[in-house]
Amino acid sequence: MRTRLLAATLTALAAVSLAACSGSGSDSGKATAAAGSPTASATTPATSPTGATTTPEAPAPDSAAPTTDSTAAPTADGTAGAPAPDAGASGAPAPAKPAPPADAGLPAKPGTDLTAKLVSALDAIDPAIVGGKPEQAVDRARNQCQSMYQFPKDKQKLVELAGQRFTSADHPQGFGPDTAAKINDALLATLCPPTR
Repeated sequence: MRTRLLAATLTALAAVSLAACSGSGSDSGKATAAAGSPTASATTPATSPTGATTTPEAPAPDSAAPTTDSTAAPTADGTAGAPAPDAGASGAPAPAKPAPPADAGLPAKPGTDLTAKLVSALDAIDPAIVGGKPEQAVDRARNQCQSMYQFPKDKQKLVELAGQRFTSADHPQGFGPDTAAKINDALLATLCPPTR
């Protein structure tokens, strides 16, 4: 048994030696250049001290090379950790809703006809509301329309805002809550777009 094993080992060793000699004779320049490269040792079988031929191990992957696994997210120490969360997963938060523009609900400056209609509606409530200043009344009305857009269900707040906006020299604190509510109704009937 030992004799067969020894004969097989010697035959393998002879075959390897012949292959190495025949390859080095014709390509001696290339073999010398390749001897320093890591691939030369990876492709040439080595002989153990006992005479048996051993197969070299494959080179270990370079630990400094970046990984190509796109699912692993690096952790604080630089190692690959748990898979990165998928942005399209059902558990991901929805993108934030964009804020409405600053002029949302603010109607455009009315033309002559609409201005006359608005002034007439406010004069019907109390002529002191316009007080001979239709441009000022239109500006206040437009701002009140924007508040109606922003707070469509808060009638109390809208009455307070109308009381603060529509003032005069004789009514510096506004015209009172009843008149402020009528002003809001007049604006909805003329200038303001319908509330949501």
